[in-house]
Amino acid sequence: MQGQIQKALSGFYYIYSDGKVYQTRARGNFRNRNITPLVGDFVYFESENLTEGYLLEVLPRKNKLLRPPVANVDQGVIVISLVDPQFSYFLLDRFLVSMEYDGIEPIIYLSKTDLQTESKLINEIVSTYQKIGYKVIVSTENDAMTKLADLFSHRLTVFAGQSGSGKSTLLNRLMPQLKLETAEISTALGRGKHTTKHVELLAVADGLVADTPGFSAISFIDITQRELAKQFPEFVQVSGDCKFRECLHLNEPDCEVKRQVRTGSIAESRYNNYVYFLEEIKNRKPNYKKKR
Repeated sequence: MQGQIQKALSGFYYIYSDGKVYQTRARGNFRNRNITPLVGDFVYFESENLTEGYLLEVLPRKNKLLRPPVANVDQGVIVISLVDPQFSYFLLDRFLVSMEYDGIEPIIYLSKTDLQTESKLINEIVSTYQKIGYKVIVSTENDAMTKLADLFSHRLTVFAGQSGSGKSTLLNRLMPQLKLETAEISTALGRGKHTTKHVELLAVADGLVADTPGFSAISFIDITQRELAKQFPEFVQVSGDCKFRECLHLNEPDCEVKRQVRTGSIAESRYNNYVYFLEEIKNRKPNYKKKR
């Protein structure tokens, strides 16, 4: 039979198939083949009842995350706050680049907008990222929860964002049955406390949502200098008009990306962050274990 792992706990894999959930164990050869089944994996399994099945094979993944450990993710909700912690274009762009690289469609959710008295900033953020093509939801909108839930249908969704941004609070609003412990803000560090435990996929609005918030920080371990610009959709859209095919959009002449930045068609904040990320990747220690 074929199904999808919706929970992994204490060596058991709970597989959803045709309206039923089967409790299974993995065959011993998974360890020998260095394969670790993940929540979200599509698998083949055998079972004569709901509690004594065996997971036989993990099907090819389109992507996988380490935090939370989930495979075959369709979209990610980036929860980023306006205050406490303060909004950061830099941090938001790091999340966006990471999701683009993993083939995950990003959704930007601006939290704590009720605490932001400067509406100009909210409008600026929304305008900047909607112009690129990203979906942006503002927490103070009357239909914010409906807008978000409407995007879940037939998709596997994860949540990510800076610590203390309100990821657990948002998940609790979407799925009150979770009763997730919300992260307190550390007054000393200005960061939230991690509350993530094991991962389970729950049915929400005809889709699946990981029940724990995910990563709160991003390091570009695998992305190369040549790949980085491809994670900026607005760069990709115009780079065909650059003089050089492999233009890095730095010092090359007749660079269309830089021209668009000068005219304001591409946000200067996005370009500046790109340059910073590029320098970070350039100075990164080699990763000899890279696999894609």
